[in-house]
Amino acid sequence: MTIDNAPVALRCEQPRRHPHPTVKAQAITHLIFERPDLDRAEAFLTDFGLIPVSRVADCLYFRGTGAAPYVYRVQRGSHARFVGFGLSVDSVADLERLAALPGASAIKDSPHPGGGRALSLNDPSGFLVEVLSGQSRVPELAHRSALAFNAVDALPRINSTQRPPIAPAEVIRLGHVVLELADFQATCAWYTQHFGFIPSDVQLLPDGSPAVAFMRLDLGSTPADHHTLALAQTFMAAYSHSAFEVVDADAVGMGQRVLAERGWKHAWGMGRHILGSQIFDYWQDPWGDKHEHYCDGDLFTAERPTGYHQVSPDAMAQWGQRMPKSFTKPRMNGAAFKALLVNLRRSPDVTLRKLITMARMFG
Repeated sequence: MTIDNAPVALRCEQPRRHPHPTVKAQAITHLIFERPDLDRAEAFLTDFGLIPVSRVADCLYFRGTGAAPYVYRVQRGSHARFVGFGLSVDSVADLERLAALPGASAIKDSPHPGGGRALSLNDPSGFLVEVLSGQSRVPELAHRSALAFNAVDALPRINSTQRPPIAPAEVIRLGHVVLELADFQATCAWYTQHFGFIPSDVQLLPDGSPAVAFMRLDLGSTPADHHTLALAQTFMAAYSHSAFEVVDADAVGMGQRVLAERGWKHAWGMGRHILGSQIFDYWQDPWGDKHEHYCDGDLFTAERPTGYHQVSPDAMAQWGQRMPKSFTKPRMNGAAFKALLVNLRRSPDVTLRKLITMARMFG
Protein backbone atom coordinates (compact mmCIF):
# COMPACT_ATOMS: atom_id res chain seq x y z
CA MET A 1 0.00 0.00 0.00
CA THR A 2 1.48 3.32 -1.10
CA ILE A 3 0.80 6.46 0.94
CA ASP A 4 1.64 9.75 -0.75
CA ASN A 5 3.19 11.98 1.93
CA ALA A 6 0.79 10.49 4.49
CA PRO A 7 2.00 8.59 7.57
CA VAL A 8 -1.30 6.70 7.76
CA ALA A 9 -2.76 3.46 6.45
CA LEU A 10 -6.29 2.42 5.57
CA ARG A 11 -7.79 1.08 8.81
CA CYS A 12 -11.20 0.05 7.48
CA GLU A 13 -12.46 -2.83 5.35
CA GLN A 14 -13.56 -0.47 2.58
CA PRO A 15 -12.75 0.71 0.01
CA ARG A 16 -11.29 -2.45 -1.53
CA ARG A 17 -11.83 -4.42 -4.72
CA HIS A 18 -14.23 -7.32 -4.49
CA PRO A 19 -12.76 -10.55 -5.91
CA HIS A 20 -16.08 -11.82 -7.35
CA PRO A 21 -18.60 -9.01 -7.92
CA THR A 22 -22.22 -9.85 -8.78
CA VAL A 23 -21.83 -8.00 -12.11
CA LYS A 24 -19.43 -5.47 -13.58
CA ALA A 25 -21.11 -2.21 -14.54
CA GLN A 26 -20.10 -0.95 -17.99
CA ALA A 27 -21.04 2.74 -17.90
CA ILE A 28 -22.89 5.43 -16.04
CA THR A 29 -25.95 6.24 -18.14
CA HIS A 30 -27.93 9.08 -16.56
CA LEU A 31 -28.79 11.16 -13.50
CA ILE A 32 -32.25 11.57 -12.00
CA PHE A 33 -33.44 14.74 -10.27
CA GLU A 34 -36.79 16.02 -9.02
CA ARG A 35 -37.50 19.74 -9.40
CA PRO A 36 -40.56 21.89 -8.66
CA ASP A 37 -39.90 24.15 -11.68
CA LEU A 38 -39.06 22.33 -14.90
CA ASP A 39 -38.70 25.53 -16.94
CA ARG A 40 -36.08 26.87 -14.52
CA ALA A 41 -34.27 23.54 -14.62
CA GLU A 42 -34.25 23.60 -18.42
CA ALA A 43 -32.89 27.15 -18.51
CA PHE A 44 -29.85 26.22 -16.42
CA LEU A 45 -29.15 22.90 -18.12
CA THR A 46 -29.27 24.36 -21.64
CA ASP A 47 -26.97 27.21 -20.58
CA PHE A 48 -24.70 24.54 -19.08
CA GLY A 49 -24.54 22.84 -22.48
CA LEU A 50 -26.96 19.92 -22.28
CA ILE A 51 -29.35 19.36 -25.19
CA PRO A 52 -33.10 18.89 -24.63
CA VAL A 53 -34.35 15.55 -26.01
CA SER A 54 -38.02 15.56 -25.08
CA ARG A 55 -40.58 16.68 -22.54
CA VAL A 56 -43.10 13.99 -21.66
CA ALA A 57 -45.81 15.03 -19.18
CA ASP A 58 -43.85 16.13 -16.10
CA CYS A 59 -40.44 14.82 -17.18
CA LEU A 60 -37.55 16.38 -19.09
CA TYR A 61 -34.74 14.49 -20.82
CA PHE A 62 -31.36 15.91 -21.87
CA ARG A 63 -28.45 14.44 -23.82
CA GLY A 64 -24.90 15.34 -24.77
CA THR A 65 -23.40 15.15 -28.24
CA GLY A 66 -22.35 11.53 -27.66
CA ALA A 67 -24.33 8.41 -28.51
CA ALA A 68 -26.23 8.10 -25.21
CA PRO A 69 -29.98 8.67 -25.79
CA TYR A 70 -30.12 10.77 -22.64
CA VAL A 71 -27.85 11.55 -19.69
CA TYR A 72 -30.06 13.68 -17.44
CA ARG A 73 -33.70 13.24 -16.37
CA VAL A 74 -35.69 15.87 -14.49
CA GLN A 75 -38.98 14.81 -12.95
CA ARG A 76 -41.47 17.25 -11.44
CA GLY A 77 -41.51 17.01 -7.65
CA SER A 78 -42.86 19.03 -4.75
CA HIS A 79 -39.31 19.89 -3.71
CA ALA A 80 -35.86 19.75 -5.26
CA ARG A 81 -33.89 16.58 -4.65
CA PHE A 82 -31.38 14.23 -6.25
CA VAL A 83 -32.98 10.81 -6.72
CA GLY A 84 -30.22 8.63 -8.15
CA PHE A 85 -28.43 7.52 -11.29
CA GLY A 86 -28.24 4.79 -13.91
CA LEU A 87 -25.67 2.12 -14.71
CA SER A 88 -25.51 -0.19 -17.71
CA VAL A 89 -24.58 -3.88 -17.65
CA ASP A 90 -23.66 -6.33 -20.39
CA SER A 91 -26.74 -8.52 -20.55
CA VAL A 92 -30.15 -9.48 -19.25
CA ALA A 93 -28.34 -12.31 -17.43
CA ASP A 94 -26.56 -9.61 -15.42
CA LEU A 95 -29.94 -8.04 -14.63
CA GLU A 96 -31.20 -11.42 -13.47
CA ARG A 97 -28.26 -11.76 -11.07
CA LEU A 98 -29.03 -8.31 -9.66
CA ALA A 99 -32.75 -9.11 -9.45
CA ALA A 100 -31.91 -11.73 -6.80
CA LEU A 101 -30.59 -9.01 -4.44
CA PRO A 102 -32.78 -7.87 -1.53
CA GLY A 103 -35.05 -4.99 -2.52
CA ALA A 104 -34.50 -5.32 -6.27
CA SER A 105 -37.46 -4.56 -8.52
CA ALA A 106 -38.69 -6.87 -11.23
CA ILE A 107 -37.01 -6.59 -14.64
CA LYS A 108 -39.16 -4.52 -17.00
CA ASP A 109 -38.97 -2.67 -20.29
CA SER A 110 -37.52 0.79 -19.73
CA PRO A 111 -40.01 3.57 -20.61
CA HIS A 112 -37.24 6.13 -21.11
CA PRO A 113 -35.34 7.15 -24.28
CA GLY A 114 -33.28 4.27 -25.63
CA GLY A 115 -35.52 1.63 -24.10
CA GLY A 116 -33.88 -1.63 -23.11
CA ARG A 117 -34.57 -3.82 -20.09
CA ALA A 118 -34.15 -2.40 -16.60
CA LEU A 119 -34.52 -2.89 -12.87
CA SER A 120 -34.03 -0.61 -9.90
CA LEU A 121 -32.27 -0.95 -6.56
CA ASN A 122 -31.60 1.30 -3.60
CA ASP A 123 -28.08 1.42 -2.21
CA PRO A 124 -27.56 1.32 1.58
CA SER A 125 -27.65 5.13 1.71
CA GLY A 126 -31.02 5.29 -0.04
CA PHE A 127 -29.94 6.45 -3.51
CA LEU A 128 -31.84 4.90 -6.42
CA VAL A 129 -29.77 2.95 -8.95
CA GLU A 130 -31.46 2.13 -12.25
CA VAL A 131 -29.68 -0.67 -14.08
CA LEU A 132 -30.07 -1.01 -17.85
CA SER A 133 -29.23 -3.60 -20.47
CA GLY A 134 -29.80 -3.27 -24.21
CA GLN A 135 -30.42 0.47 -24.26
CA SER A 136 -30.28 1.69 -27.87
CA ARG A 137 -27.62 4.18 -28.88
CA VAL A 138 -28.40 7.23 -31.01
CA PRO A 139 -26.40 9.02 -33.73
CA GLU A 140 -23.76 11.31 -32.31
CA LEU A 141 -24.21 15.04 -32.83
CA ALA A 142 -21.54 17.25 -34.32
CA HIS A 143 -19.35 19.20 -31.92
CA ARG A 144 -16.33 21.34 -32.59
CA SER A 145 -12.93 19.68 -32.67
CA ALA A 146 -10.41 20.31 -29.92
CA LEU A 147 -8.38 23.41 -30.72
CA ALA A 148 -4.87 22.91 -32.05
CA PHE A 149 -2.38 23.97 -29.39
CA ASN A 150 0.93 25.63 -30.16
CA ALA A 151 3.33 24.16 -27.59
CA VAL A 152 7.05 24.90 -27.29
CA ASP A 153 7.97 21.56 -28.85
CA ALA A 154 5.15 21.32 -31.40
CA LEU A 155 3.67 24.11 -33.51
CA PRO A 156 0.71 22.71 -35.47
CA ARG A 157 -1.11 26.04 -35.90
CA ILE A 158 0.60 28.34 -38.41
CA ASN A 159 -1.15 31.31 -40.06
CA SER A 160 -4.38 30.59 -38.19
CA THR A 161 -5.96 31.91 -35.00
CA GLN A 162 -7.98 30.63 -32.05
CA ARG A 163 -11.59 31.88 -32.05
CA PRO A 164 -13.92 29.37 -30.35
CA PRO A 165 -17.57 30.41 -30.55
CA ILE A 166 -19.12 32.30 -27.65
CA ALA A 167 -21.73 29.69 -26.74
CA PRO A 168 -22.52 27.20 -23.97
CA ALA A 169 -19.91 24.48 -23.64
CA GLU A 170 -20.90 21.47 -25.73
CA VAL A 171 -21.34 18.62 -23.26
CA ILE A 172 -20.13 15.37 -24.79
CA ARG A 173 -21.14 12.91 -22.08
CA LEU A 174 -21.83 12.32 -18.41
CA GLY A 175 -18.57 11.45 -16.68
CA HIS A 176 -19.19 10.85 -12.98
CA VAL A 177 -21.31 11.48 -9.91
CA VAL A 178 -20.10 12.14 -6.35
CA LEU A 179 -22.23 11.16 -3.35
CA GLU A 180 -21.90 12.09 0.32
CA LEU A 181 -22.60 9.34 2.85
CA ALA A 182 -23.04 8.66 6.54
CA ASP A 183 -22.82 4.86 6.08
CA PHE A 184 -19.59 4.85 4.09
CA GLN A 185 -18.47 1.28 4.73
CA ALA A 186 -21.79 -0.40 3.87
CA THR A 187 -22.41 1.76 0.81
CA CYS A 188 -18.91 1.42 -0.59
CA ALA A 189 -19.01 -2.35 -0.05
CA TRP A 190 -22.34 -2.53 -1.90
CA TYR A 191 -20.92 -0.85 -5.02
CA THR A 192 -17.69 -2.86 -5.06
CA GLN A 193 -19.47 -6.17 -4.40
CA HIS A 194 -22.45 -5.81 -6.71
CA PHE A 195 -21.12 -3.60 -9.55
CA GLY A 196 -17.37 -4.31 -9.49
CA PHE A 197 -16.19 -0.76 -8.87
CA ILE A 198 -12.43 -0.44 -8.35
CA PRO A 199 -11.00 2.17 -5.94
CA SER A 200 -8.59 4.27 -8.02
CA ASP A 201 -7.51 6.64 -5.25
CA VAL A 202 -8.54 6.99 -1.62
CA GLN A 203 -8.07 10.05 0.57
CA LEU A 204 -7.57 9.21 4.23
CA LEU A 205 -8.15 11.10 7.46
CA PRO A 206 -5.33 11.13 10.05
CA ASP A 207 -6.88 8.11 11.82
CA GLY A 208 -6.71 6.06 8.61
CA SER A 209 -10.43 6.11 7.88
CA PRO A 210 -11.48 7.01 4.33
CA ALA A 211 -12.67 10.53 3.59
CA VAL A 212 -13.18 10.10 -0.18
CA ALA A 213 -12.99 7.08 -2.49
CA PHE A 214 -12.64 7.71 -6.23
CA MET A 215 -13.88 4.55 -7.96
CA ARG A 216 -13.71 3.45 -11.58
CA LEU A 217 -15.45 0.81 -13.64
CA ASP A 218 -13.73 -2.53 -14.13
CA LEU A 219 -13.44 -2.71 -17.92
CA GLY A 220 -10.44 -5.04 -17.88
CA SER A 221 -7.77 -3.92 -20.34
CA THR A 222 -10.04 -1.18 -21.75
CA PRO A 223 -9.13 2.18 -20.17
CA ALA A 224 -11.79 3.57 -17.83
CA ASP A 225 -12.25 7.04 -16.35
CA HIS A 226 -10.30 7.57 -13.13
CA HIS A 227 -13.67 7.70 -11.40
CA THR A 228 -17.24 7.16 -12.47
CA LEU A 229 -18.47 7.15 -8.87
CA ALA A 230 -16.91 8.90 -5.89
CA LEU A 231 -18.06 8.47 -2.30
CA ALA A 232 -17.33 11.00 0.45
CA GLN A 233 -17.72 10.50 4.19
CA THR A 234 -19.97 12.98 5.97
CA PHE A 235 -22.88 12.83 8.42
CA MET A 236 -25.79 12.27 6.02
CA ALA A 237 -26.59 11.01 2.54
CA ALA A 238 -26.52 13.83 -0.02
CA TYR A 239 -25.63 14.66 -3.62
CA SER A 240 -22.25 16.38 -3.93
CA HIS A 241 -21.88 17.00 -7.67
CA SER A 242 -21.89 15.50 -11.13
CA ALA A 243 -19.41 16.02 -13.96
CA PHE A 244 -19.75 16.33 -17.72
CA GLU A 245 -16.93 16.05 -20.26
CA VAL A 246 -16.30 18.80 -22.79
CA VAL A 247 -13.86 18.80 -25.68
CA ASP A 248 -10.98 20.90 -24.30
CA ALA A 249 -9.90 23.56 -21.81
CA ASP A 250 -11.22 26.34 -24.03
CA ALA A 251 -14.68 24.76 -23.76
CA VAL A 252 -14.34 24.76 -19.96
CA GLY A 253 -13.36 28.43 -20.08
CA MET A 254 -16.07 29.42 -22.54
CA GLY A 255 -18.61 27.58 -20.42
CA GLN A 256 -17.51 29.72 -17.49
CA ARG A 257 -17.91 32.91 -19.49
CA VAL A 258 -21.40 32.04 -20.76
CA LEU A 259 -22.73 30.84 -17.41
CA ALA A 260 -21.38 33.95 -15.68
CA GLU A 261 -22.89 36.28 -18.29
CA ARG A 262 -26.26 34.56 -17.90
CA GLY A 263 -26.29 35.07 -14.16
CA TRP A 264 -25.70 31.59 -12.76
CA LYS A 265 -23.78 31.04 -9.52
CA HIS A 266 -20.17 29.91 -9.69
CA ALA A 267 -18.98 27.26 -7.20
CA TRP A 268 -15.26 26.68 -7.89
CA GLY A 269 -12.72 26.83 -10.72
CA MET A 270 -11.06 26.83 -13.11
CA GLY A 271 -8.27 24.55 -11.96
CA ARG A 272 -6.73 21.11 -12.42
CA HIS A 273 -7.45 18.33 -9.96
CA ILE A 274 -4.66 16.26 -8.46
CA LEU A 275 -6.53 12.94 -8.31
CA GLY A 276 -8.01 12.36 -11.76
CA SER A 277 -6.08 15.31 -13.29
CA GLN A 278 -9.19 16.91 -14.85
CA ILE A 279 -9.28 20.59 -15.75
CA PHE A 280 -12.49 21.60 -13.98
CA ASP A 281 -15.06 24.33 -13.38
CA TYR A 282 -18.11 24.00 -11.10
CA TRP A 283 -21.48 25.77 -11.25
CA GLN A 284 -24.62 25.67 -9.14
CA ASP A 285 -28.07 25.08 -10.58
CA PRO A 286 -31.10 27.07 -9.27
CA TRP A 287 -31.32 24.77 -6.23
CA GLY A 288 -27.64 24.94 -5.33
CA ASP A 289 -26.63 21.55 -6.76
CA LYS A 290 -23.14 21.56 -8.29
CA HIS A 291 -22.45 20.61 -11.92
CA GLU A 292 -18.92 20.35 -13.32
CA HIS A 293 -17.46 20.88 -16.77
CA TYR A 294 -14.19 18.99 -17.22
CA CYS A 295 -11.66 17.81 -19.78
CA ASP A 296 -8.38 15.86 -19.87
CA GLY A 297 -9.11 13.27 -17.18
CA ASP A 298 -6.93 10.27 -16.33
CA LEU A 299 -7.75 6.81 -17.74
CA PHE A 300 -6.79 3.58 -15.93
CA THR A 301 -7.02 -0.09 -16.86
CA ALA A 302 -8.06 -2.68 -14.27
CA GLU A 303 -4.45 -3.54 -13.43
CA ARG A 304 -3.66 -0.12 -11.92
CA PRO A 305 -3.38 -0.47 -8.10
CA THR A 306 -5.21 1.76 -5.64
CA GLY A 307 -3.43 4.90 -4.43
CA TYR A 308 -3.77 6.17 -0.85
CA HIS A 309 -3.31 9.82 0.09
CA GLN A 310 -3.77 12.09 3.07
CA VAL A 311 -6.79 14.34 2.66
CA SER A 312 -6.45 18.12 2.89
CA PRO A 313 -7.77 21.19 1.07
CA ASP A 314 -4.42 21.44 -0.72
CA ALA A 315 -4.87 17.91 -2.12
CA MET A 316 -7.80 18.97 -4.28
CA ALA A 317 -6.11 20.96 -7.06
CA GLN A 318 -2.69 21.32 -8.70
CA TRP A 319 -3.36 24.92 -9.72
CA GLY A 320 -6.15 27.45 -9.77
CA GLN A 321 -8.31 28.83 -7.00
CA ARG A 322 -8.00 27.03 -3.68
CA MET A 323 -11.16 25.07 -2.95
CA PRO A 324 -13.53 27.53 -1.21
CA LYS A 325 -14.99 26.55 2.16
CA SER A 326 -18.46 26.92 0.68
CA PHE A 327 -17.77 24.00 -1.69
CA THR A 328 -18.01 21.35 1.04
CA LYS A 329 -20.12 23.23 3.57
CA PRO A 330 -23.31 21.24 4.26
CA ARG A 331 -26.71 22.87 3.96
CA MET A 332 -27.76 23.01 7.60
CA ASN A 333 -31.52 22.96 8.03
CA GLY A 334 -33.92 21.05 10.25
CA ALA A 335 -33.56 17.83 8.28
CA ALA A 336 -29.75 18.07 8.29
CA PHE A 337 -29.62 18.64 12.06
CA LYS A 338 -31.92 15.66 12.59
CA ALA A 339 -29.72 13.49 10.34
CA LEU A 340 -26.63 14.61 12.24
CA LEU A 341 -28.07 13.61 15.61
CA VAL A 342 -29.53 10.34 14.33
CA ASN A 343 -26.36 9.24 12.54
CA LEU A 344 -24.07 10.13 15.43
CA ARG A 345 -26.04 7.57 17.45
CA ARG A 346 -26.71 5.04 14.68
CA SER A 347 -23.91 4.93 12.10
CA PRO A 348 -20.59 3.27 12.99
CA ASP A 349 -18.89 5.54 10.43
CA VAL A 350 -20.01 8.87 11.94
CA THR A 351 -18.19 10.03 15.05
CA LEU A 352 -17.91 13.44 16.65
CA ARG A 353 -14.10 13.28 16.47
CA LYS A 354 -14.21 12.57 12.73
CA LEU A 355 -16.66 15.39 12.06
CA ILE A 356 -14.57 17.85 14.08
CA THR A 357 -11.44 16.80 12.14
CA MET A 358 -13.16 17.36 8.80
CA ALA A 359 -14.64 20.67 9.94
CA ARG A 360 -11.17 21.90 10.95
CA MET A 361 -9.72 20.81 7.61
CA PHE A 362 -12.42 22.24 5.37
CA GLY A 363 -14.09 24.91 7.49
